[in-house]
Amino acid sequence: MYARMKACLFLANNEPMVVEELTLDPPSAPGEVHVKWAATGVCHSDLSVWEGKLPVPPGSILGHEGAGVVVSANETKSGLQPGDHVIGVFQPSCGECFYCRSGQAYICDQALAIGMGRTPFNRSDGSKLFGALGGLATFSEETVVHEGALVKIPDDFPFEEACLIGCGVTTGVGAALNAAKVTPGSSVAVIGCGGVGQAVVQGARIAGAETIIAVDLNEAKRAAATKLGATHTVDPSVDEPVGFVHGLTDGRGADFTFEVVGTPELQRLSYDMARPGGAACWVGVPALSAEVTLPGAMVTLQAKSVIGTMYGNANCKDDFVRFINYAKKGDLNLTDMVSQKLTIDDINEAFTAMVEGDVIR
Repeated sequence: MYARMKACLFLANNEPMVVEELTLDPPSAPGEVHVKWAATGVCHSDLSVWEGKLPVPPGSILGHEGAGVVVSANETKSGLQPGDHVIGVFQPSCGECFYCRSGQAYICDQALAIGMGRTPFNRSDGSKLFGALGGLATFSEETVVHEGALVKIPDDFPFEEACLIGCGVTTGVGAALNAAKVTPGSSVAVIGCGGVGQAVVQGARIAGAETIIAVDLNEAKRAAATKLGATHTVDPSVDEPVGFVHGLTDGRGADFTFEVVGTPELQRLSYDMARPGGAACWVGVPALSAEVTLPGAMVTLQAKSVIGTMYGNANCKDDFVRFINYAKKGDLNLTDMVSQKLTIDDINEAFTAMVEGDVIR
């Protein structure tokens, strides 16, 4: 027996997760790293897996937004050592494929094999489990994961804020800075102000946008967006959002719009909000079978762009530290993105809070 620890087991779609004590296999293959997680965010992508909207099978451990400490490492190329502080990368990268060599490690074609190619968790009945997203399994106290799914960070940064960079912050801030490339003085509309949407708002503020419009049905999330940098908010149950955005932009529409929910209807809404010559950036992930319809002629005649972004188009090894530096300087507010703190035994309460919609992270 190498290590015993608790983990939250995802055993069936839409059924409560089970907190159970497991044993963990030691790192054995080259590049494997034993990590003790110190904090994890609970992300909507975990909810999508649990609900069956993302095709990850039960019999696994969820959680992909984690920060912790290296316990041991086996023949790593990255030089990770015991005691190093790390953030998990839910889209691991091999560093060698076409996409990694092209500066697009966020769509590494070996990511699934790297992330889900090991089953280090053992139940008392002898069955084995894997980490569902990136192999990270941050809803466990400890894990063994490939070094391609870890980034070393400074050891003076709090884990409860560092973990958010592992997914929501990088996806949102990166969407604004890396994918859409929001420009100073521009107008921005953000549809959906959960954790990722709040990060888009902050990324737009960091980029120097002049007008930042937060669109969300939830009053608490609109208030949070105002605190984090939105200049205007709109409740789409009260005001028609396209008209609202046009009213703030001399009838043109926003320079940049972001869809951060993941539905075809809202993707189309983001397109309609964008001005001619503007860009609609799609961050949310709809069901894999979903399709969206756009007016083909007007895409051309109005020179609008639709930008897809995965993981904020981030180079995680550089951008994680970049975003930590933003936070240290006060440009990126992570403290106010932490809405609630729970223990590993409260995982189902955490999911309930996320479904009810008032929490950011």
